[in-house]
Formats: sequence, structure tokens, C-alpha cells
Amino acid sequence: MTTFKPGRAETRTISVSAPPARVFAYLSDARRLPEWAPGFATSVEHDHGDVWRVGEDARPVAVKVAPDHGVVDFVSADAPNLGLFARVVPNLTGAELIFSLFFPEDAEPAAVEAQMAVVDEELRAVRAHVER
Repeated sequence: MTTFKPGRAETRTISVSAPPARVFAYLSDARRLPEWAPGFATSVEHDHGDVWRVGEDARPVAVKVAPDHGVVDFVSADAPNLGLFARVVPNLTGAELIFSLFFPEDAEPAAVEAQMAVVDEELRAVRAHVER
């Protein structure tokens, strides 16, 4: 029998003073990745369909979107359960942007903290670009 190990989920959120549609449009445009996630995406090139080649190693990343639900997921084209899972939802006066990542159960706490600090920076960068 296989044992299920769910791992560890980490989620961060930020309020954005912009309509959800504007936040979604910006976030779902993979060409914008280097603007808000420069550590992850030094470059971006369209491959095919929803797959983009990202970074110096040109790793395949699928950008999965569902506009009606505010879903924008940046996942490994080879392992779609790995990546950044994002949601854009309306809040009382603008949008709430939610980023979730999943880590192995045995991930080093310091490594998780460091990655989530990067996520916090990315959230602030998206907000800065869409609130202009």
C-alpha cells in the first residue's frame, strides 16, 4: 500500500487596488514574468500552446489559466503538480492576489522561508505594476 504524504503548503496574499480583471490580465501574460519574477524568469519564450520556455535553462513551464475563476497557475510542463498556484479574487474594493506553493514534507524550514520571502517580493511587484 502506498502512503500518501501531502507535504507542506505555504500561501501568501496581497491586496491590490486594481480591478481583478486588470490583475488577472497582467498575471496571465507569461511575457511579463521577468518583470515580477526576475529570479525565476530571466527570459521567457513561447514554445507551444500554454507552454513557455523560462530562464537560462529554458525549462518548460505551462501557464494554466481559467479567467472565469481567476486561476493562473505556473506549473512544470512535465509535472503539473509542481509550481506556483495563483488566484485573483475580488475583494471589497479591488483584488486579492493569492500565491500558493507546495514543499516536500522534509523541506528545510530555512529553505521554505527563503522561498516564501521571494514570493512576498513577487506579490509586491505584481501589485506595483498593476496599480500604476
